[in-house]
Amino acid sequence: MDILLLLLGLFFVILGIIGSFLPILPGPLTGWIGLLILHFTKAVPMNQTFLGITLVVAIAIWILDYIIPIIGTKKFGGSKAGMIGTFLGLIIGLLSPIPFGIIIGPFVGALVGELIHQGDTEKAIKAAFGSFIGFLTGTFLKFIVAIIFTGYFVGIAWENASAFV
Repeated sequence: MDILLLLLGLFFVILGIIGSFLPILPGPLTGWIGLLILHFTKAVPMNQTFLGITLVVAIAIWILDYIIPIIGTKKFGGSKAGMIGTFLGLIIGLLSPIPFGIIIGPFVGALVGELIHQGDTEKAIKAAFGSFIGFLTGTFLKFIVAIIFTGYFVGIAWENASAFV
């Protein structure tokens, strides 16, 4: 049973990394579920302090992921239309066969959203850039936390590897 939980936990931390880039999955929270599953094994002792701290970090990053793009958009003069365009561009970029669609999509989406809302090309480009910077910052933070959670998972599993046999 411990091996099954170990593999399930590994699946969740890897899904956490993938979720850093997909807006549908909350990356750090998904990775945290992997850590939680690992601590349910008999091989790894439950460390509630560790789980509590990592949960707070995961929730904080999840909340910041919604706040940072708003800050980026507002700092560069953007509107809600730019933020909606960023989100739609991200979805389209993910589904498109275009290389780097996940990077190009949010910028183009923000630009189109701002052009529809403001009509001023210069302001729209500036706001789209702000939305894009906010999106990249949030994604980078989620990715870093997901990698750290994966590192903790691997380290804890490795440290207790003899108990899994």
